[in-house]
Amino acid sequence: MAVRTRESAPRPSTTDALSARFDWRRVAHHVLASRALDDVEETTNRNKASVPREHLVLYQFSARGHDMGQVLLGSLMDRPHDAAGAYYRSRPLLLALGLPLDDALASPLGRSGGFSDGRDIGVVCNMPTRGGAVVLPMAGDVGGQYTPVAGWAQAIGYHRDVLGDASWAGSMGVALGGEASVATNGFWSALTMATTLRLPMLFYVEDNGLGISVRSHMQTPGANIAANLASFRDLFLRDGDGTEPAEAARLLAEGVDHVRSGAGPALVRLTVPRLSSHSGPDNQKAYRAAEDIAADEARDPLPKLKRHVIASGALTESDWSALEGEVARDVEAALAAARARPVSDPAKVKRFVVAEALQPGDAEAMGGMSDAERAALGGSEQAVEDGPTLRFAEAVRRTLARELEVNPKLLAFGEDVGVKGGVHLVTEGLQKRFGEARVFDTSLSEEGIIGRAVGMAYSGLVPVAEIQFRKYADPATEQLNNCGTVRWRTANRFAAPIVVRMPGGFGKDVGDPWHSLSDEVRFAHSLGWQVAIPSNAADAVGLLRAAMRSPNPTIFFEHRALLMTSDGSARYPGDDYVLPFGKAAVLREGTEVTLVTWGALVHRCREAAERLGDGVVELLDLRTVAPWDREAVLASVRKTGRCLIVHEDTQTAGFGAEIAGVLAQQAFWWLDAPVERYCVDDVPMPYHPTLLDAVLPSVDGVVARVEALRRA
Repeated sequence: MAVRTRESAPRPSTTDALSARFDWRRVAHHVLASRALDDVEETTNRNKASVPREHLVLYQFSARGHDMGQVLLGSLMDRPHDAAGAYYRSRPLLLALGLPLDDALASPLGRSGGFSDGRDIGVVCNMPTRGGAVVLPMAGDVGGQYTPVAGWAQAIGYHRDVLGDASWAGSMGVALGGEASVATNGFWSALTMATTLRLPMLFYVEDNGLGISVRSHMQTPGANIAANLASFRDLFLRDGDGTEPAEAARLLAEGVDHVRSGAGPALVRLTVPRLSSHSGPDNQKAYRAAEDIAADEARDPLPKLKRHVIASGALTESDWSALEGEVARDVEAALAAARARPVSDPAKVKRFVVAEALQPGDAEAMGGMSDAERAALGGSEQAVEDGPTLRFAEAVRRTLARELEVNPKLLAFGEDVGVKGGVHLVTEGLQKRFGEARVFDTSLSEEGIIGRAVGMAYSGLVPVAEIQFRKYADPATEQLNNCGTVRWRTANRFAAPIVVRMPGGFGKDVGDPWHSLSDEVRFAHSLGWQVAIPSNAADAVGLLRAAMRSPNPTIFFEHRALLMTSDGSARYPGDDYVLPFGKAAVLREGTEVTLVTWGALVHRCREAAERLGDGVVELLDLRTVAPWDREAVLASVRKTGRCLIVHEDTQTAGFGAEIAGVLAQQAFWWLDAPVERYCVDDVPMPYHPTLLDAVLPSVDGVVARVEALRRA
């Protein structure tokens, strides 16, 4: 059924108008090519015994039955800043957008070039097209494509209206997904963003009735997401048969026209058959009846497409046969070319975990500012000496304001960030000063906040997203992981250098398991991320500015105790101050014990060091844990022969264990005593101050442990 919103909708396209909008020969070519590629892969994988492993597609997903609708949609994506978020059956769309056939085969074969240079599953696709439709980096999780597309769609308006780039006018973001993906957090978060902000976003749901083996009625009530969304305001809906060429073309064209008109988002649901098992290893006969499979085969859109193009006069019967032969020859040549490609050089597999200097032949990644834009912003490691004394929160606010002034591509957002100014008032007044387009509130969805930031970064913006407390980042885990690995996964084709501001840790005389979590080791273990944990206002300025000008994504940890008290107050180091990541500060020099810490516990450790007297403790503030300053710690321990590591995270697998492991390996012969750790016992953070004091490292506790080490 075709469902309209209460808003007026474009008039349906006439048959003549549709004929003019689609090159049906080109549509047929791409559908036939998609089928031929599936044939090659499925035939090869069914005959594994006779095929060398290097010629196998290790993860094979067929697009049979889904192909025609995707090619029709791709034909409508003709603006320079259109972008699609794809999923594992989306190769037909990429073919329609210009994916070369040899790349289409080389990626599943894991060969050099292609989507990832052999690093990621072959169907995990991307296309960083310059001046044409972009395919945003796909992820391996279901539903992860939706919120980055929403971010791109919001960025369209920003580029057009705030930055004044008219080339973004009329562009759209398109998210493709199967009907099972409509049950995910990502889908609903993106839907909320798209409808509340009236974003230029098209949701294209291909409903084949099965999420592997689970039927559609388990994904959404009544098994029809379009019918269920009929009451949504500001959402244009179309629902129909994706196997009928004219109907599918009309419904997709109406959805695209609505989005491009500026009237808001659209969702098009087309029913399609799944003409294969879910994937290569799957056997659908184990959970589908023979008559069900036969019914799907009877709905194959390819014979219907052939009848349509011949009946319309676009092709004759002989033209169709000639086209089949042409496609067969092209695919055979592409397969030979793909198999002739080498596997990517194993010596290069560690490249691009983070940004690095480009070598000849490397292209600059799509995402964030260009290298030239970063260089133009400048920066200095030299702090001014006469700046005003600021509390931690004031320093962060002033730094955000300065970067908003000098960098028009920078935005700050999160729940309560705008009107309220943040739950810790760090962004207070910034929306009034810079406007709602640049400092704004979001819906309560951490997946949406981070996914939106990633999509914005792909478009060239610099998003600074706030997660209200560290524990609240957990629902965004997939997006955070995907963001950190995207540069490596795409072999430097894409990057998403976002900044995530994240308060956490114990508060002033209060804690609890939800607002007082630190758990920084989780992000130190997240590949591709920088993690800053400043202990004072001056370091916060330098590290935050470095993060906002960095080509890498950054977790910027703002400790609650520093936000709530004057601890950490320092002189403002200047509007250009930039502090490099991975550079520890030696706060006190000593010869007997190296004391390593970071964040709010720096202040307790400093007090303990003062009690112990001059020259005893060499106190190091790491400032960042990813990267961390190994050389500074090693140099100190080689001098003192003893080390105490103090941190707020739990002891088991806390970041202190990593430091201790490095010292055991690289400073063993300099150690005069075992490396000690003083951390929170393996217990959640308690609420009552008395209980909180019982688990947190204390000044007295630090003194006692240093004294014990001196006697060891």
